[in-house]
Amino acid sequence: MKRSMSLVSVIIVNWNGGGVLRDCLESLSKVRYPNWELVVVDNGSTDESLVLIRKLKVKSQKLKVKVVRNKENVGFARANNQGLKMTKGEYILLLNNDTKVEEDLLGKMVEKMEGEKDLGVVQPKIMMMDNPGYLDNAGSFLTWIGFLDHWGFGRKDGEEFSEEKEIFSAKGACMLIRREVVEKVGLFDEDYVSYFEESDFCWRVWLGGYRVLFFPKVKIFHKVGFTIKRMDVWGNNFHYYKNRICSLLKNLEVPNLLVILPLHLVVSMGIAMAFALRGHLRNSLIVFKAMWWNLVSIPSTLRKRREVVKIRVVGDREIFAKLMRRIDLGRYWNDFRRVERDLGS
Repeated sequence: MKRSMSLVSVIIVNWNGGGVLRDCLESLSKVRYPNWELVVVDNGSTDESLVLIRKLKVKSQKLKVKVVRNKENVGFARANNQGLKMTKGEYILLLNNDTKVEEDLLGKMVEKMEGEKDLGVVQPKIMMMDNPGYLDNAGSFLTWIGFLDHWGFGRKDGEEFSEEKEIFSAKGACMLIRREVVEKVGLFDEDYVSYFEESDFCWRVWLGGYRVLFFPKVKIFHKVGFTIKRMDVWGNNFHYYKNRICSLLKNLEVPNLLVILPLHLVVSMGIAMAFALRGHLRNSLIVFKAMWWNLVSIPSTLRKRREVVKIRVVGDREIFAKLMRRIDLGRYWNDFRRVERDLGS
């Protein structure tokens, strides 16, 4: 099959990436796909990141780099939107700075997209860099309580993850997006700052009549935890709770909203109470702060909801039939304990 020459624009958001950014760019410089560009959005780094970018740009003639420099860290959502404005590609690859890619990543993903025109987003198999043979993510699915089921996290790679599969949401660490999809449904909600913005985006992709696919014929390696360990964990978890509620309000049809949102709020309050009973009051307050943010932001959220209604061509029933998964209480308990550890509890 003749290799496509469609232009791919790779966007990397960086904040003090240092050596991991260097490793990411070096792996990209070996990509065999002949027609691509790179946009690095630097969120106010104070390390040697920008020096590394300039050195690698000289080292590799294939690596055509545009750099957007922010004076401060504006968050993942806004930074990717900034990068998007600098791109020209028919396809856009969002890539974390703490990843390494294989040489055939772009070629195989673009070939897949060009063969199936209703594909809006494709995610490769995302492996843990520091735990060989184990997955970070193979995609996420919806549940009836409004939380996501992250398929494959922490599990050993095997036959289950060898077949293509439609997924509700791709992971922002690496996702290839068709530009026409972004032009139709937008990219990230900048009020989200960081976390859940890719799931909110993929929800709109489905509502707009496109598909999101897990594509295991290519894989990347992700240094899990590198970014979160250096950021404001309290702030990140606040955004994680608030953004999830906001997405339910924006994207669900009214009958399903009246079912799923109350369930989600009850479970969230249960999580808050569990934090409080275990002596972690600050953790508990994060959840209630997220609820309060959504209450005072109702006017803005309703405006966004009206925009979602305009692009919707697929109903909830069709999405639920494909992408709803059962609730795994054991997995949610493990997630709860992991959040406690992240917060230093």
